[in-house]
Amino acid sequence: MRFFYTLSTLLTTISATPLSSHLHRRAITPGTLSEVTSFGTAPTAAGFYIYVPKALASSPGIVVAIHYCTGTGTGYYNSTPYKTLAEQYGFIVIYPSSPHDGACWDVSSEATLTHEGGGDSQTIAQMVRWTTSEYTADSSKVFVTGSSSGAMMTNVLAATYPDLFAAAIPYSGVAAGCFASASDGVDAWNSTCAQGQSTATPEKWAQVVFDMYKNYNGTRPRMQVYHGSADTTLLPPNYDETMKQWAGVFGYNYDSPESTKENDPESGYTRTIYGDSVQGIYADGVGHTVPVRGDDDMSFFGFAN
Repeated sequence: MRFFYTLSTLLTTISATPLSSHLHRRAITPGTLSEVTSFGTAPTAAGFYIYVPKALASSPGIVVAIHYCTGTGTGYYNSTPYKTLAEQYGFIVIYPSSPHDGACWDVSSEATLTHEGGGDSQTIAQMVRWTTSEYTADSSKVFVTGSSSGAMMTNVLAATYPDLFAAAIPYSGVAAGCFASASDGVDAWNSTCAQGQSTATPEKWAQVVFDMYKNYNGTRPRMQVYHGSADTTLLPPNYDETMKQWAGVFGYNYDSPESTKENDPESGYTRTIYGDSVQGIYADGVGHTVPVRGDDDMSFFGFAN
């Protein structure tokens, strides 16, 4: 439990396809949402739905789109633009569904905050591996995004499985490890973090990430972080702490960003760029959560370039 001791001291309507066996690629109808009921060894009961576009690219990319608390994979499918964008750009969308009461994601346990540790993060990683294998997807074009609890998981996945993802976009989340439970609770709420009271230096936040996948020396996903100034669920200081974390991971000077531009990408939003790998977008007057900006996501992920 030394990992959690370190953290605690550091941080102040789509119907399901009725199949009980392995749902193979041939059972999935392009252009419709399908439930995948078996996808290899998964340590938790999280499930997932998949959207394969009719206009599937050869060697397609993958976008993992993760719902908020009280949400579902089908709900996030219906409320976000990724299915439409998938038809335009030919990528596959994975919509995980939380197995927990209240439908939040486990971003608190030692298992989920550890590479191959056995938590929800590993289950989602297995979804990616299954989909990559089934569709001969381009492993260099795998991306993750999510809102609220899904944004928290987005940050956790970027930390625990940096080898799987090329870029990540969390909408209104918290820094990876900020919700860590001192009692190793699964899907535990962390009021200190939610209220924006878990603060640390960029170096210490970066070490939290490094500890989630010890001795990893490979590339890490580029990060684009959104948060609203009027967020009363995950308070605005969480934006600063998340930016500290990823600036620290990539070795940028948090106090000296490369550029800051107001009214970008729209009026009231401010984009801060630390370098090619890290940028943040702070939305003045926007609450929980910042609305998904699908076209901008496509640009950051590289599909629209």
